[in-house]
Amino acid sequence: MNGRHRVNPSLPPAVEGEGAIGVLALQGAFVEHLAVLARLGVPTREVRLPEHLDGLAGLIIPGGESTVIGKLMVKYGLDDAIRSFAGRGGAIWGTCAGMILLAREVGRDQPLLGLLDIDVERNAYGSQLASFEEDIALTRFGITDLRAVFIRAPVVSRVGPSVTIEATDGRGNIVAVSDGRLLGTSFHPELTDDGRLHGWFASLARDRLVIAH
Repeated sequence: MNGRHRVNPSLPPAVEGEGAIGVLALQGAFVEHLAVLARLGVPTREVRLPEHLDGLAGLIIPGGESTVIGKLMVKYGLDDAIRSFAGRGGAIWGTCAGMILLAREVGRDQPLLGLLDIDVERNAYGSQLASFEEDIALTRFGITDLRAVFIRAPVVSRVGPSVTIEATDGRGNIVAVSDGRLLGTSFHPELTDDGRLHGWFASLARDRLVIAH
């Protein structure tokens, strides 16, 4: 993924209407997520500082370099802010590196949010040269034949009792999980023209708007 590291300290423009989705914009594929949501007509905000979470219904943590994103989250106080956001009922979706950051254990020392009771194996499929695509189904969400793009992707190696397995790949690896208003996926749906999973997440987030306090 690309390496956007610059953090703008100013608050992004206010979004109009309820149900706005933030995308963590510290590093990685955040622009691609914003583009999908824009195509769906979902109001968005780039999230770079804790106050950027105020008023949002949901947050997407994109793919990229999980160690870099984690360190930047700590630097700008976003780790605790995101945990508080989840505690107030905010929906959170982590894709690829984002799922790693949501996990409890990843087999190495790096900043984690620990919000999903899962263990994750990083780079489970190998290097970027081993990237691939395949169709998967998230039947509980009413989504079938979703083209999933796997790039240096992780897999879930353990799920806790509260976590639901939502999808596996053709080899039986766990590639999507959920726990209430938390969602983790190994793949990059923002890199296709299929916006169904983004639409589903936006609907989940809009069920309960998180009010700033």
